[in-house]
Amino acid sequence: MEIGTVHQVDIDIEMQVAYLDYAMSVIVARALPDARDGLKPVQRRILYAMHDIGLRPDAPYKKSARIVGEVLGKYHPHSDAAVYDAMARMAQDFSLRCPLVDGQGNFGSVDGDSPAAMRYTEARMAPIATELLADLDKDTVDFAPNFDDTLREPTVLPAAIPNLLVNGASGIAVGMSTSIPPHNLGEVCDALVYMLDHWRKLDDVTIEELVRFIQGPDFPTGGVIYRRTEERDEDIIAQAYGRGRGKITVRACVHVEEMTRSRHRLVVTELPYQVNKTTLIERIAQLVRDGRIEGITDLRDESDRRGMRLVIELTRTVEPQQVLTDLFRLTQMENTFSLILLALVDGEPRLLTLKKALLTYLEHRQVIVTRRSQYELARARERAH
Repeated sequence: MEIGTVHQVDIDIEMQVAYLDYAMSVIVARALPDARDGLKPVQRRILYAMHDIGLRPDAPYKKSARIVGEVLGKYHPHSDAAVYDAMARMAQDFSLRCPLVDGQGNFGSVDGDSPAAMRYTEARMAPIATELLADLDKDTVDFAPNFDDTLREPTVLPAAIPNLLVNGASGIAVGMSTSIPPHNLGEVCDALVYMLDHWRKLDDVTIEELVRFIQGPDFPTGGVIYRRTEERDEDIIAQAYGRGRGKITVRACVHVEEMTRSRHRLVVTELPYQVNKTTLIERIAQLVRDGRIEGITDLRDESDRRGMRLVIELTRTVEPQQVLTDLFRLTQMENTFSLILLALVDGEPRLLTLKKALLTYLEHRQVIVTRRSQYELARARERAH
């Protein structure tokens, strides 16, 4: 184009094209996980960078700032805060069912404390993360140029574990969002084996059969999931998995302990997923001050390294079950988790059913095993020659 040349464009068309390009870049390259390895680009780049510099589970920890610098300089053209926040979340055992990063230092807490600055913390790959990268050097996946075309990075990881369902994902893109809960690794593997056993009759495999193995989300913070509510008698979890979206009710685990002189206390040992404990305590205290909940005399947090213990002491005049009902109704001790099984399939966002999510992973593994076998066969022929 000549310097000084002015092109006339239609503002409506230009806005549509520019906004669509922006929206698709956020959807594909930032906010949504890939259905095959369950990772967003930033998470994949963090793991690949750690693999590249030899930060395996048996290696010494390295400073987080060193890892973030490696990711920024080679693969991820965004801010250091975006990389460190993603890495810190991958190290939190209350966010991921199977943390992919083994962190040393303060990586945040269930009370809502933020991680320490990256210059104070250290990290390396968790043992299970090595399964995501297994056979990466055997031509199992495609590589693409990085942002300045000087290096190459994997477009997807081999993923020997079904990470999308095991660790879940959450992300807000443009015009769509994903919210996939964590699941139990053993249950997901059992469902995958069942599908492989019925591979020639996959059309006959129903959601009800898969739900026998994957009975629901397995949140790292625990809690009780209600399959049925008073309003609806059908199985809410099976319906959500069958449609790819739904709402799941989760309650805190609470038991009643007897104290002296006919008094009782409520003891909370598990909270719904992503509920901030400090915010919950403040909410209960505010409700007591406002007179909306009566009969609570003391409220204290006795949590320690052995586990969570939130104690709510009651007066003699109140029925513990009634106070508990009020707490479930007025606080986040009962919470609703929105399940949206949205992930990228062939580079496009797709709302998946549970069966489709499992099938997408199995098809990915078939490609990986085939390419690995072809690579090993070629090497064996070279040696034989």
